[in-house]
Amino acid sequence: MDFKGKVAIVTGAGQGIGLEICKQLVAKGANVILNDLDASLTRDAVAGMEGEKGKCIGLAGDSSEMPVIEEMVNTAVTTFGKLDVVVANAGITLFGEFLTYTPDSFFEVMKVNLGGSFFLAQASANQMKKQGLGGAILFMSSVTGHQAHENLAAYGMTKAALEMLAKKLVIELSPYKINVNTVAPGATLTERTLRDKEYFGTWEKITPMGSPASVNDIAQAVLFMVSDNAKHITGQSLVIDGGWTSVSPSPYKK
Repeated sequence: MDFKGKVAIVTGAGQGIGLEICKQLVAKGANVILNDLDASLTRDAVAGMEGEKGKCIGLAGDSSEMPVIEEMVNTAVTTFGKLDVVVANAGITLFGEFLTYTPDSFFEVMKVNLGGSFFLAQASANQMKKQGLGGAILFMSSVTGHQAHENLAAYGMTKAALEMLAKKLVIELSPYKINVNTVAPGATLTERTLRDKEYFGTWEKITPMGSPASVNDIAQAVLFMVSDNAKHITGQSLVIDGGWTSVSPSPYKK
């Protein structure tokens, strides 16, 4: 997959899956606007990609806020002349039992996971429409949007909604040659999940392929879905979980 000359925005990319997506895009020649809420993570992530084929610009800020969304799109266009690819990867997970889940937690998850993704897609699609060159938008979903998972009612709800949003946008964006898809990771080894000492052992046992995913596993799939090789794929969700949703054993059973 060749991304030479392509211009991309990736949100929530200071570490984990988002960072790996940026690394692979830049290594393949793309120019990337890397966004993360944490300014220090953003700086370190960009510094780690110096010398690659493409260029990477860091833009720290809350990707669910319209000024930040507008700044990302404007920076892509003013710096690199266009916008081709958007990966709405930013999201938050606020665990909690349904019966006691608070309005503050609920609306924060909705704002970041849904609002940020929706309005980034809107701003990006308007820019792509203006360019007349088509484009690719990808939402980061989750297996929790497919299967019930304890203490993640609000989070899983947002991920299922993103998959439906991708389907809805097929109607409005296909005339402009913009494809919209989602990738739904299962258990994945990231800086966050590895803080749980039992995480790998638990998912190693219940994942049919024998281990949780690496960030590379997810990033490789994302790059395919936003590449020219997948331009006729739209409104789809690709689950990457080592087969877990096929059998769905609970990670909570002892």
